[in-house]
Amino acid sequence: MLPTLAPAILAGYVLALSRAVGEYGSVIFIAGNMPFVSEITPLLIVTKLEQYDYAGATAIAVVMLLISFVLILAINLLQRWRLRRGR
Repeated sequence: MLPTLAPAILAGYVLALSRAVGEYGSVIFIAGNMPFVSEITPLLIVTKLEQYDYAGATAIAVVMLLISFVLILAINLLQRWRLRRGR
């Protein structure tokens, strides 16, 4: 019975986690906005969009995307290295 429930339990956990992350971002987005203290990237992007600075908003988004890709690649390479070292 547990193997059939595992995907539902995992999906519920992921949905709860993603909601919590979204709510945290919303709280910071609404209450924060203190320069160099509580600014977050989505806030900077929205600010650029409100100023009709589409190139600036795109630049911030692209930089964040590249950082994400580099981190994912580094984590993947580190896991592969650790698996090979353990054998």
